[in-house]
Amino acid sequence: MKEKLKELNYKKICMIAIVIMLIIGILLGIKYFIGDDEQVSFDVLNQEQIPQKIQEILPRYKSLERALACKVNDEIFIIVTRGEKATGGYRVDIDKVEQIKEDTEETMVVYTTFKDPSPGDVVTQVSTYPHTVAKTNLKDLPDKIELKVKYED
Repeated sequence: MKEKLKELNYKKICMIAIVIMLIIGILLGIKYFIGDDEQVSFDVLNQEQIPQKIQEILPRYKSLERALACKVNDEIFIIVTRGEKATGGYRVDIDKVEQIKEDTEETMVVYTTFKDPSPGDVVTQVSTYPHTVAKTNLKDLPDKIELKVKYED
C-alpha cells in the first residue's frame, strides 16, 4: 500500500513537472515568434524646447512626410514631418511609439494622427510644414523606423 502511494505521488510530481515545462515552452515560443514589443515613453516638445542641432537639420526634412530619429547629447528624439501644405491648420500628433525587436533588428513604430483643417476654418494663407518633435526614453537609435498614420478631419 505504501509503495502504491509513493508511486502515485511520483507520477503526480512527474505530471506537474511536464505541465510546467510545457507552459514555459509555449510562453517562450510565443515570445520568440511574436517578437518583443516595448512601449516607448516620450514627451512632445514645444518650439523653444527643440535642441539647436535638430532645428538646424529640420529644414532638410520638413518637405517630406516621414518619421526619423536622431541622437543629440546622448538623448534620442523623434521627428515626424508632414510635408508642405498650402495653408495653416494642419497638425501632426504622436499617439504612441513602440520598439519592436525581431532577431537582431530593432524597429521603432511611430503611430501618428494627421489632422486637417475643417472646411470653413479660418487658416493662414501661407505654406506651412507641420511637424512634431518628441524626446524619448531610449538610449540607442533603432535600426529602422516605421510611420503609421491615421487621418482625422
